[in-house]
Amino acid sequence: MTTAVAGGLSAELRGFREVQRLAYDCAEAVAAQLRPGVTEREAARMQRDWLRERGVRDWFHLPFAWFGDRTAFVNFRVPLQFFPTDRRLEPGMPFILDLAPVHGGFTADVGYSGSLGLNPLQDRLLADLEAHRELILREVRDRRPLREIYEDVDRLMVRQGYANRHRAYPFGVIAHKVDRVKERPWSPRLFGFGARSLKGLAADALHGHRDGWSPLWSPYRFSDHRPRPGLWAVEPHLGFRGTGAKFEEILVVTDSRDPEQSAFWLDDDLPHVRRWAEEK
Repeated sequence: MTTAVAGGLSAELRGFREVQRLAYDCAEAVAAQLRPGVTEREAARMQRDWLRERGVRDWFHLPFAWFGDRTAFVNFRVPLQFFPTDRRLEPGMPFILDLAPVHGGFTADVGYSGSLGLNPLQDRLLADLEAHRELILREVRDRRPLREIYEDVDRLMVRQGYANRHRAYPFGVIAHKVDRVKERPWSPRLFGFGARSLKGLAADALHGHRDGWSPLWSPYRFSDHRPRPGLWAVEPHLGFRGTGAKFEEILVVTDSRDPEQSAFWLDDDLPHVRRWAEEK
C-alpha cells in the first residue's frame, strides 16, 4: 500500500479520507437537527437524504441511529435489533449515529456519539475513549496479534468501569477491513448492507482463511494473527448503565518498518479528536 507522496497521503488514501470526512460532516449536520420526538428511523432517513443530496448512491451499510439505552445495546440478542426503530429522542438522552457511505469507489464507516442536551455520563464515556484510541494505535504498531489487542481493550474497559458493547456486534468485532468498491448506477443491498461491499468482505475472508488471517477483528481464534496491511474501520464501544458511546474511524496499517508509517489514523481532524483537544 502506498501511503505517502512527498510527505503527504497517497491519492488513494486522500479518497478514503474525503469520504470519511463527508460521513462525519453528515453526522454532525444531522445531530444538529435532532429534536425531542424524532425517531431513530427518522434520524436514519435524515442521514440517507443528506448523503444522497451529495451524490452517495452506495453503502457499506445503510445509516443506523440508536437512542437512549439502545446506545448501549441493552438486551440486544439478534441482528435485527440493530436496525432503527420508533424509539423517540428525549431531552438529555444519548444517541449514536452510525453510517457507512461509499462514494467515488471509496468506503467510510463512522460512528458519532452525542446527546440531546447535557448528559454528563456520556461525556465521561466519550472522554475515556481517548485512551482506547491511543492503546489500539500503539499496539498495532507493536505488531501484537489482533486478538491480544482486543483483550487489552477489554481490560482497559474493565479498569475504567465499563462494559464492552462492541462484543454485541456480529462476531463480536471491534473492527473490519474496508476496501475500494466498483461503482455502478444501481446498488443492490442485502439486509441493509451494500452487496458489493459484502462481496469484497467475503472475498477477503476466503483469501484470509487460506493465508491465516481474517478481515474481521474479533475476540476469536480467527483473529489470532498480526495486523494485516490495509484499512480497518475501528469502533471501540463503551457501555455503562444503559448509556453507550463509541467512535468509528479508519486505521491505516502498512508493511513499513518505520513505526509511525507502520500504522496511523487516517485523519486526526475528526469530531471526537477535536473534542479531546479542546478539553485539555
